[in-house]
Amino acid sequence: MKEMFTLKKAVIMGAGPAGLAAGYHLQKNGIHSVLMEADSQVGGISKTIQYNGYYFDLGGHRFFTKLNEVYELWNEVLGDNFRKTPRLSRIYYRNKYFNYPLTAMNAFFGLGPASTISVMCSYLKSRVRPYKQEETFEQWVSNRFGKKLYSIFFKTYTEKVWGIPCSSIQAEWAAQRIKGLSLKTAVMNALFKSKGRNIKTLIDEFDYPVYGPGMMYTAMKERIQGMGGMVLTGSRVTRVNHDGHTITSLEYTDESGQVHVEEGSHFISSIPVTELVQIMNPAPSKGILEQAGSLKYRSIITVDIIIDRKEVFPDNWIYIHSPEVSLGRIQNFKNWSKNMVPDESKTSLGLEYFCNENDSLWNMSDEKLFEFAASEVEKIKICKASEIKDYIIVRVPKAYPVYSLGYQNYLSVIKQYLSEFSNLQLAGRYGLFKYNNMDHSILTGLYAAKNIIGGDRTCDTWSVNTEEEYHEEKKEVQVK
Repeated sequence: MKEMFTLKKAVIMGAGPAGLAAGYHLQKNGIHSVLMEADSQVGGISKTIQYNGYYFDLGGHRFFTKLNEVYELWNEVLGDNFRKTPRLSRIYYRNKYFNYPLTAMNAFFGLGPASTISVMCSYLKSRVRPYKQEETFEQWVSNRFGKKLYSIFFKTYTEKVWGIPCSSIQAEWAAQRIKGLSLKTAVMNALFKSKGRNIKTLIDEFDYPVYGPGMMYTAMKERIQGMGGMVLTGSRVTRVNHDGHTITSLEYTDESGQVHVEEGSHFISSIPVTELVQIMNPAPSKGILEQAGSLKYRSIITVDIIIDRKEVFPDNWIYIHSPEVSLGRIQNFKNWSKNMVPDESKTSLGLEYFCNENDSLWNMSDEKLFEFAASEVEKIKICKASEIKDYIIVRVPKAYPVYSLGYQNYLSVIKQYLSEFSNLQLAGRYGLFKYNNMDHSILTGLYAAKNIIGGDRTCDTWSVNTEEEYHEEKKEVQVK
């Protein structure tokens, strides 16, 4: 054990799910780890915000996985601090609610006979004359649902999330997030649940920490420190020094502005890969920097509100597809865990707005942003603005990697450049520029740690979340 400590030291950039999982696994196996986190809290986008006794998740982070390693890690760290949460999510579109995933009868009565007939005709047309190539999100979804249903239930919301037309979004994102679902399967599953038939459905419950996902990552941080590791918050990495083949050290700035140098034998990066390339010293070629600049991340703002009402709606979250508001999604934290709300007579909601850093929404003052959000929830009849008693606004930069057309070409150049450093690995959503779920990000951290422990690269972090089986689906055998 002592020999391992003298030979190996891991320096980890970023203390989100991937970085923390890597540090935790390394410390358990006797390898000293130092984690650098720019934020004052660990957990990255999966952290939990506390405000006046209320707990706010930055979105909604379900603890559901098909990965045994990740499941075992979660239970090892939190154990009895999970609660089973039933899943209910719906789509709000033009003053009506639709089941998610779509069900035949619900869509029929919601859209009305005329629109339903139009949807079916559009779907049949897509079967007869589909797009021959499926390069874009629009093409992929239209081939499976028809253009009419695509325009109602996919186009507006997706363009809110990404801020670019669906015709400019890589089809890969659709295949990754809604794989296995189509209008045909939705209708068949709704109408013909015959005995012995395997039906694919979305998960109907998941685990959730009693005080939100940040509880997991705070506990992981404490365990790392308890085993002798270091987790330095408020420490932003500003330079990564190398000799052309290996990383030799990194420099970081603490909260007081003081610069420090940290050396190590192995390095893991879960910070945005675009930032990593920009702080390499010596700097990469101009061409590589330009490729990095072509990759874009989408940011989010959460306007978390406290409403003077015991119940607002029964869902965990609602997708807002109506084009008349900018609001993208609403989380109801009491329905994730009752412990998130200290006063049973109140309800807390997370209003999610997707934006780009430094655009008009991002730069809007908190007061103006709250007024804007309050007017929108009143417009779609969630609550009256006068019922909102308090709020807190959180800006989350670089939350989602954007799968714009051509992004794979840019990423491949960067991947090739960074692969030249023998002691550097990338992990996590930010580090790999990959729209991973939380459990996939954790697995990339575990893979990176295993490579350091084993002294090889047998675990490929890039291979995570490329399996054909859709993450959100489960197979059930329906019995009469």
